[in-house]
Order: sequence, then structure tokens, then C-alpha cells
Amino acid sequence: MVKGVQIHSPVAPKAQSEIFTEGALTFLAALHRTFESTRKKLLDARDDAQRKYDSGVALDFAPETAHIRAESSWHCAPPAPGLEDRRIEITGPTDRKMVINALNSGAKTFMADFEDSSAPTFANMLNGQVNLRDAIRREIDFESNGKAYKLSEKPAVLIVRPRGWHLDEPRITIDNAPMSGSLFDFALYFYHNASELVKRGSGPYFYLPKMEHYLEARLWNDVFLFSQSYIGIPHNTIRATVLIETLPAAFHMEEILFELRNHSSGLNCGRWDYIFSFIKKRRADKGAVLPDRKDVTMTVGFMDAYVRLLIQTCHKRKVAAMGGMSAQIPIKDDPKANEIAMEKVRADKLREVRAGHDGTWIAHPLIEPIARGIFDANMLGPNQYHVRREEVRVAAADLLNTAVPGQITEAGVRENVSTALAYTAAWIGGNGCIPLNYLMEDAATAEITRVQLWQWVHYGSRMDTGEPVTVEFVDSLIKELAPGVRKLAPGVKEADLNVAVEYLKGQIRKPWASEFLTSDLMPYLAIKDGVPAKMQKAAL
Repeated sequence: MVKGVQIHSPVAPKAQSEIFTEGALTFLAALHRTFESTRKKLLDARDDAQRKYDSGVALDFAPETAHIRAESSWHCAPPAPGLEDRRIEITGPTDRKMVINALNSGAKTFMADFEDSSAPTFANMLNGQVNLRDAIRREIDFESNGKAYKLSEKPAVLIVRPRGWHLDEPRITIDNAPMSGSLFDFALYFYHNASELVKRGSGPYFYLPKMEHYLEARLWNDVFLFSQSYIGIPHNTIRATVLIETLPAAFHMEEILFELRNHSSGLNCGRWDYIFSFIKKRRADKGAVLPDRKDVTMTVGFMDAYVRLLIQTCHKRKVAAMGGMSAQIPIKDDPKANEIAMEKVRADKLREVRAGHDGTWIAHPLIEPIARGIFDANMLGPNQYHVRREEVRVAAADLLNTAVPGQITEAGVRENVSTALAYTAAWIGGNGCIPLNYLMEDAATAEITRVQLWQWVHYGSRMDTGEPVTVEFVDSLIKELAPGVRKLAPGVKEADLNVAVEYLKGQIRKPWASEFLTSDLMPYLAIKDGVPAKMQKAAL
């Protein structure tokens, strides 16, 4: 319908006709042609920065923006309608049942996720757009297996997380180039729903993932200004919360808020991706080897410093400082184990609210009463912007502190192998969020397992037994554990598991671990979606 725009995958006629309208495709093309060159330059800048880190240049606060950090007079936009109180935010993928259950959960907001908890099959991405459109218009009710799913009278406020800047959308090309996954997700949601949301007293609200530099926030702000003008809604209607989930972004918090200040609704501690980034960005530093994943808690030095700086920064600029996700999920068949797990949730949420966070994340509706009870008892107003944390002093060395108590154990290595295999296989099969051993695993937690295995092998790290973690040892665990993955994660197909096995074997042998498993494995999804193999990069 639109010159230069090609859809390379077959799509269900209903979704294609309702989502891929001529107007929507024209908007996609306009965004791509306006912003793609800038996106590519920023991604190249990431590579340049990584080469500097590898050569021994330490991360630090940017000297050219010291005046922004020092100036106390600027503040971000006031909370938009529905975002004044965000004490509990539930997150999850955009399938129809999940959308209804999350909006009805009792949480203040629902972050509908096109990113880490969604495997980006074309069906998932398009069905998610249909589901969110229907939810906004209260046309999402349906029945399944004799059970009715119906939206409540006062559902949670909707916030959407598009994919990160690094991901392409290969099923759509514009002028023979794949478009940005970020802009694809953002554009379709914004084009179809922004005016309707404003009409209903809300607005187009977003979570922005994986940024590494304030110039990446500037690009988002430019996209917002362009898009608001394009469809004719007032500037500054959009609100965006940025996930601080990369190590470089921790050094750019104030600058990121400054770039987005008229569209900003705060920052979030994306804790799991942050740990992943900490390992990846410091891959050339043998002193940055971390112990078992379970030992890298929010109270260790570099994580505590990051939290304290984020809260101080947000409240200085009068926006929300959102807490992160506890990985625990309810355990239905073991009351004692469930109570232990839920006690971990209570302790985590109590730590967050006492530190000054304005809200927290949950992944399961049954955890909502627990988290809400903690925040209701300790946060009497809608937020804690008044908790300024002016006593906080966080230096670059604090954010880079690698003193993490704990050891590398065989159990930790085994768990990483098992989780990496199970999640990768599930993701290739179209499922981006899976429960494993009573923890909710998504791309972020799977990435930690992958890069930890690489890091331990690369540096010949020794377990508490004194034995080194070698390629041969990890290979033996892969061989041992792979047959049990399909029981651990029901629904995983053997062919997808075989790909996951070869991928993990390849990763531990690389000079440097890959940037993102999602980028590596996207070609498999694209080929499954009918995109010709010759158009895809080799995944392994």
C-alpha cells in the first residue's frame, strides 16, 4: 500500500487489515526515514565505547554535561493523568489473557511488554497490538474453555515497553532495510491509540529499555516530538519512564532525564539487565568476575550504589524512582516453600520503599496484595518525591565496585546451564517468559546466565571446590542437563532445544560473548515467520 514498505511475513488477514492500515504504514515509513540514520550512528557509538572499555578506559560521568548535573533549577514534567501513584506496577507479555488479568490485578499500572518477556514472533507482536487496542476501547472481553475474561470497571493504567534500539524488525523493510524494532512497536501502538487514550483522560505512556547514553534519550525525545505533531496531539502528552538497566546509563541518569524532561515520568531500576550489562561492559576486566547469580543481590556494593543514585536523581528532578522485579512467583503445591519465597518478596519490597522508591514491579497478580501491603504501610502519600536523599554521595568507583561476597559453585554453574538452555529454547519457540524452579525467567535473567558462563570459562574461574570452570566441564553439563529441559519447561520442542544447545556451546567458546541473545536468535524467528533465509544474518 505504501511505496518502499514491504511486509515479508504472512499475517492473519484481520490483524493485517486492522493494524497495517495505509496510514499506519505511512507513519512507520516516516519514522524510519527520519530517524534510522541517527539510530545506526548511536549503535556504532556503543561499539566504539565498548572498545574503549576493553582497552582499560574506565566508565565515568560525562564531563561535557557536568553543568546539567550541577544545575538545580530544572525539573521534569509533572505526573500525567493516572501516573501520580505508581506504587505497584505489574508487568508481562501482551497476550490477550495476560492483558486482562494484569489490568484487573489491582496494580496501579500495567507495563505491557513487547521486549524481554515477549518472544518477538510476528504473531506475538501483531496480536499484542490488537490486544492493547481492544483493551483501551474496552473491547477485549472473551471466553476460553468455558471461562469468561472480562475487563474490570477500573483497570490499571497502561504503559507499553517497545523493544530496545539495538533490535531490528526483519519482517518489515523500508527502502530495502529492516526497520527498528523500537520504532515498529512504538509507532503502531501510538498511531492507533494515542488520540483515543487522550480522549479517555489518559495518554500514551511508555517504558524505554536498554539505553546506554543520553543521546539515545535525545533520539527518543525527537521521535516523541515528531510523532505528536504527526497525529496532531499536544507536545508533552507522551510520558516515558526509562529503565536504567545498562552500566553506562547509570553514569547518565540526570542527562537522560534532562533530554526527556518534558516527556519524562522517571527512571526504573532494571536490576537483572543491569547485572547482565555490568558483566558484559566489563568483559575485559578479570577483576569484575561475579559469583553465583543468587549472590548478586540488591545489597551488594555496585547494586546498592546504583539504587541510591537513582532515587536521589529522580527526586531531585521530581519524578518517580521505580523499584525492580522480584523473581519469586507463588508456589501452589508447597505452602512452606511458598511462604519462604513470599518472605523474600516482602523483604525486597520493604527495602525498596524504605530506600525511597515510589513504586515497585511484580510479575504475578497473587503477589500484588503482598507488595501493596508493604507500600501502603510505608508510603502514605502517592509517592516519595520529598525523600531527597541529599546525603547520598555516589562516585564512579562505587558504581564499579566488584566486591561481591559469594562463590562460584557447581550448583550455580548447573543452574545457569539449565536456565540458559530452557529459556533460549522457549524463546525460539515463541515464549519469552517462563517459570523455572519457582522463579520467573525472562530475557534479562537468561542473559545473566549466558554471560556468566562465558565469563567463568574465559577466565578459568574456580568453583568453591577448587576445580576450574572449563569449556569441557560446561559441555558435559549441557550434555547431562539438556534431556531434562523439556520436563523443566513443558512445551519446548526438541528442534528448538537443539538450537539452544549449539548456541550455548558456541557462546562459551567466543573471544567475547555476543551483545544480545535476542539479536543472535532473531533470524530463527524471522525464518519461521516466512522471511527468506537469504535475507537473514547467520545466527550462530
